[in-house]
Amino acid sequence: MATDTNGTSVSEDAIRAALATVNDPEIHRPITDLGMVKSVEIGADGAVAVAVYLTVQGCPMRETITSNVRNAVASVEGVTEVSVELDVMSDEQRKELAASLRGGTAEREVPFAKPGSLTRVYAVASGKGGVGKSSVTVNLAAAMAADGLKVGVVDADIYGHSVPRMLGAGDSRPTQVENMIMPPSANGVKVISIGMFTPGNAPVVWRGPMLHRALQQFLADVYWGDLDVLLLDLPPGTGDIAISVAQLVPNAEILVVTTPQQAAAEVAERAGSIAVQTHQKIVGVVENMSGLPCPHCDEMVDVFGTGGGQTVADGLTRTTGANVPVLGSIPIDVRLREGGDDGRPVVLTDPESPAGAALRAIAGKLGGRRRGLSGMSLGITPRNKF
Repeated sequence: MATDTNGTSVSEDAIRAALATVNDPEIHRPITDLGMVKSVEIGADGAVAVAVYLTVQGCPMRETITSNVRNAVASVEGVTEVSVELDVMSDEQRKELAASLRGGTAEREVPFAKPGSLTRVYAVASGKGGVGKSSVTVNLAAAMAADGLKVGVVDADIYGHSVPRMLGAGDSRPTQVENMIMPPSANGVKVISIGMFTPGNAPVVWRGPMLHRALQQFLADVYWGDLDVLLLDLPPGTGDIAISVAQLVPNAEILVVTTPQQAAAEVAERAGSIAVQTHQKIVGVVENMSGLPCPHCDEMVDVFGTGGGQTVADGLTRTTGANVPVLGSIPIDVRLREGGDDGRPVVLTDPESPAGAALRAIAGKLGGRRRGLSGMSLGITPRNKF
């Protein structure tokens, strides 16, 4: 190898190429692209000093960034020692970074509502609480991420937020860069929840307009990056949030979760029928708690009855005039509940269990779907033949 001007065989180009392999843990893009590399100094003895800008003071990922930078630079041939110095971006640098991440688009714009968006948005709804809607949302997200998709989850159940704990991000907090919010990740899934902004287990006592603004901020001000799938865990029923989702992300498709119990099926059908008024598509129905495998035989014990999922699907098919399928039935499984409490989704810890396998099958159906051309720009300009 040729000797560089500093008298060593280490070149600055090689160091910067190594730094380009280091991604910011929250933005998930190379630190070289984000303007986070302040300087690189190479000593005659092969010692390298790298100065890195953090986006904010007290960045929660400072130790991770330091370690990743040190390891990347140390892997360059000829480097004998690596030191990392941390600095903080100025207000102007943060504004430039935020503008770069937005790609020049205006603030408060929901990227998933744009005609050119390729992100599949699923609003997970239920008629009543206690049917396992959040458990289904978390496990579907984790399963899709495990299949290689880029997935985000919005915990839109403002009053009953529980997604962060179930996903394993219970102690995580977002980082704010100017007016942009960097969402934490857990099990390969980006997640945002009002619980990340409230102290302890404090209740959220808000009315309609505040709920709408919170959801708008989660969709527009959070830096989601290029997602394949975005899941919104809605509160039960047909209240303010369901209406706000239809207004902010009109292309969102509704996924209805119910139990086999007929009483639950009736209210679930009512919740799904909102699609008629909001002109949204219902992608399907998921029946949770569909039965309890007997520990002594191969029979299923119908703890909550049978047929609720199909009842909801048939009713919504009649109401909407479009085929609404049952995407899958999830049996009762203690491991599903334990995974929610521990922040370890069952699709990752026990993927071959009855519940894990059922959830992965549903995730495969949703994650494998492709967007149609409806509402998308084809980039075609009409020509005047005269």
